[in-house]
Amino acid sequence: MSKDPKALPIVPYGDPVLRQETQEIDSDYPELGQLIDNMFETMYQASGVGLAAPQVGLAIRLFIVDTSPFEEEHPELAGFHKVFINPIIHEESGKKWKFSEGCLSIPGIREDVLRKPNIIIEYYDTEWNLIEEEYDGIIARVIQHEYDHVEGILFPDLISSFRKRVIKSKLQDITNGKVDVKYKMRYPIKTNK
Repeated sequence: MSKDPKALPIVPYGDPVLRQETQEIDSDYPELGQLIDNMFETMYQASGVGLAAPQVGLAIRLFIVDTSPFEEEHPELAGFHKVFINPIIHEESGKKWKFSEGCLSIPGIREDVLRKPNIIIEYYDTEWNLIEEEYDGIIARVIQHEYDHVEGILFPDLISSFRKRVIKSKLQDITNGKVDVKYKMRYPIKTNK
């Protein structure tokens, strides 16, 4: 892993990379350790708890999570710091529950999203061990949110049509660069032309 991670610009809502089909990677993906370090640095500078590769402009199946910002209210989240490579959620179960979600690619907007509380996920770690684990509660939710990114899904896709209409102009402002954030964002939006 790199000794000098650098924050990357975060891709805003409206950029096509957030909707692209992502590709699996293998152990010889170029400078993977550096990319992971840079993604953590990016996430920390933006005060996030998760970040997926599409959010830094890469259509690959990779995301990171660090739930330590939640640990004061939820001590069970202390020390949860993971890298998920080529993840597949095999199962989501339980009664859906509501929680206010935000996204570094959609700054300034938070919405209640319904998700099932329990998941079974399979992924590779940074040592290329294949792991299958079960998670529940807030950790499961953070993982589901980031997993959605590698599936081309954003949290506004999961809210009611009424709420989508309410936030439509704010989303358009983000796409147009009319947003004030304390971290780097990638403008102008790159198109698939």
